[in-house]
Amino acid sequence: MENLMFVYCSCKVIWTLLITILGYSSSLPVGDDSICAAEELAKYSIIFTGKWSQTAFPKQYPLYRPPAQWSSMLGVTHSSDYSMWKKNEYASNGVRDFAEKGEAWVLMKEIEEAGEKIQSVHGIFSAPAISSGTGQTSTELEVHSRHPLVSFVVRIVPSPDWFVGIDSLNLCGGDHWMEEVSVDLFPYDAGTDSGFTFSSPNFATIPQDTVTEITCSSPSHPANSFYYPKLKILPPIAQVTMVKLKKNQLGLPVSHLNLPAKSNEIIDSVSETPLDCEVSQWSSWGLCRGPCGKTGTKIRTRFVLLQPANDGTPCPDLDEETGCEPDNCI
Repeated sequence: MENLMFVYCSCKVIWTLLITILGYSSSLPVGDDSICAAEELAKYSIIFTGKWSQTAFPKQYPLYRPPAQWSSMLGVTHSSDYSMWKKNEYASNGVRDFAEKGEAWVLMKEIEEAGEKIQSVHGIFSAPAISSGTGQTSTELEVHSRHPLVSFVVRIVPSPDWFVGIDSLNLCGGDHWMEEVSVDLFPYDAGTDSGFTFSSPNFATIPQDTVTEITCSSPSHPANSFYYPKLKILPPIAQVTMVKLKKNQLGLPVSHLNLPAKSNEIIDSVSETPLDCEVSQWSSWGLCRGPCGKTGTKIRTRFVLLQPANDGTPCPDLDEETGCEPDNCI
């Protein structure tokens, strides 16, 4: 009987211990952002730098109607319960509208609904558009210890549905906020429009594809505006820098802060991407001309599809001549 009581007591102790452990583990925060032990709030300046120059990206570079430029930035600070966009997943209707047309209304509604439904959003931020491929725009954002992640999108203009951005960058480093974070940005395809070039007409992708990164070899098609098969990787088309603001800096315009001169970087560190000449196929041979009884000549031609740039391979001869027997001799 004593042995049975001992077994019963031991089981009761173990069961109580298991309940305690399970109860504790169920109350633990889920996701990397939930274990942020930094002070509750932090403010950052966010500086977006466009590096989309004709030197770095010479192929089909948009010079007019419209010229190369960037849309306004739309971003959000949030927890891991919310996702604005993710590589290899389908873009939401809001991201589709923003990437294709620069329209933010549906995306704003999606963000607001996520914030109201699961309280996963702390704040929304935006920055003005940039009217050229190179330049800067900036604003401020606030993160919270329960909402330390930053996501944003900026549309590439003109383009079918291409954008740059960040997905869920964590600014919390355990027990502290990061002082400064810089990220090189590369183009993404939202998977909703099938255009290959910057100026492609609107042609919906049916069925919709996932968000994919555009590289120098993907999509693997010569018509692709970012197709540079001689490169290993594309140069960054943009860069974003987030700098934590000190308390005495809060409320000051970003231009008054002691930030690095990014505009100088655009000029000094520009990448020169070589662009080889591209020519058409040869035309058919022309008529054979020449005097009777002698060898005549005939000519075929081709034309330049793409002029070389930045020490790329020069264009070959555009005319070719060969001997022939004249049909209608003179």
